[in-house]
Amino acid sequence: MINQITKVGRWLFPLSFLLYVGLHFGKPDTGADFVPDYFPFPLFWNYFTGICILAFIVSAVIGKYDKLATVLMALYVLLTTLLIHLPLAATSENDLLNVFRNIMVIGALLVYAQYATKDKRVVG
Repeated sequence: MINQITKVGRWLFPLSFLLYVGLHFGKPDTGADFVPDYFPFPLFWNYFTGICILAFIVSAVIGKYDKLATVLMALYVLLTTLLIHLPLAATSENDLLNVFRNIMVIGALLVYAQYATKDKRVVG
């Protein structure tokens, strides 16, 4: 019974990222506001990252290149943490919470990559 319940995580985890896709495309100006001033074209980065998150979701759901996509998603979350949330964490309690949340998400992505992915052709 427990094995049947935990199998839901293979689908629930990647599909939970749909919220972020919705935010990137539904409220692009809000997403662009997170882009630091030292990055040009904030709307481009907002849409680009939305597409990358969507690519991870599709890859995880169909099981093609899902391990690679999951590791790249972990790298994306790490870079977001280092380049956006960590510099702002000194002055924003919300961004400090985002740092901790992102560390948990990175860990979950790496566990997912190790144990839940099917296609291990590119990343051993």
